[in-house]
Amino acid sequence: MKSPSKPHSKPAKGATPPAADANALAPEIRPGQSVELLKELHILTRDGKLNQDSRRKLKQVYHLYQFIEKLMNELPVREGKAFTLADHGAGKSYLGFILYDLYFKHLPQSQLYGIETRAELVDKSLALAHKLHFERMHFLNVSVAESTSLQELPDTFDVVTALHACDTATDDAIAFGLEKKVRAFVLVPCCQAELARHLNQNKALNLTRTPLAELWRHPLHTREIGSQLTNVLRCLYLEAHGYQVTVTELVGWEHSMKNELILARYTGQKKRAAAQRLRALLTEFGLQALLDTRFTLPADNSVDNETPA
Repeated sequence: MKSPSKPHSKPAKGATPPAADANALAPEIRPGQSVELLKELHILTRDGKLNQDSRRKLKQVYHLYQFIEKLMNELPVREGKAFTLADHGAGKSYLGFILYDLYFKHLPQSQLYGIETRAELVDKSLALAHKLHFERMHFLNVSVAESTSLQELPDTFDVVTALHACDTATDDAIAFGLEKKVRAFVLVPCCQAELARHLNQNKALNLTRTPLAELWRHPLHTREIGSQLTNVLRCLYLEAHGYQVTVTELVGWEHSMKNELILARYTGQKKRAAAQRLRALLTEFGLQALLDTRFTLPADNSVDNETPA
């Protein structure tokens, strides 16, 4: 797929060209970015300036955008099918609007969906999309888990993003993607508390069973081990379901402690070893019950060369 990062000479039908090139106002801003959009998102001030806080936010969103843009450009074009992306835990939709402004508005028929539980943020995002004529940008006031069964959403998606989707919302985004046969995930997990709760419940038993339980005997360590273990299990889970996984750093620690970026692209190669290691880790940490709820594995973990439709 040819990169649409530079505006076409003739914008796609229904797309509104940027009011001005924001890069001329601030060199940090990508060429072609709409000044009007950045002002509406309060990234630019009324006179087109960046303050320190908005500069940090923009840097983080742009850094993530680069990963998403590369992933989308590498996905094979599917004849007759529109490009689709679901942004879970969209919040104020900084990422979604910038994705649409720089990428989606240059792709005819492509659709971007923001999923968010806070009604006031959904209403504001809908109003802004209407104001900017971002006609193929949609917002739904539902939880990530509820969105999986919504009839108004497409049956399949190309990309699922979840930027700082809190606690189990990242797992719900993964479940959504598996159900929708998504071709790529871009995940930045946040506040992983579920496993810490499970580790606390069985702490006394595990302390008598294995010296490894010392890793989560103290509450602070329980939280840290729970967070680390959650992401490790998520990666193994995705590999078991046929995804190639890369884990990297989103931003430096000076910007955010929640900076782990999980990229996963569907290959169809379901890894039996990943499923076995996931089971072994859950057993070692006394978390076998999660195999029936959070980490349900495919019935057959042999190599599967099927690719999403």
